[in-house]
Amino acid sequence: MADSQRSRPPSPPIGSRNCDDPKIDYKDVAYLSKFLTPQAQILSRKRSGFCAQCQRELKQAIKRARHLSLLPFVG
Repeated sequence: MADSQRSRPPSPPIGSRNCDDPKIDYKDVAYLSKFLTPQAQILSRKRSGFCAQCQRELKQAIKRARHLSLLPFVG
């Protein structure tokens, strides 16, 4: 197999969270920015390591922080 056809090993999830933890806070910009790409896109569930419910909470917190100008819309 040629080197160009080899696939990269999957990268480990950035963070995981117990679903019993308190909700994700939109004011915690340092924590939320870990789940954004350099272009300010929200990472997928596979990459972030969250369950579906926690990923929805993360998405909502990032959108609230963007609306209040705490996080950028684009990188």
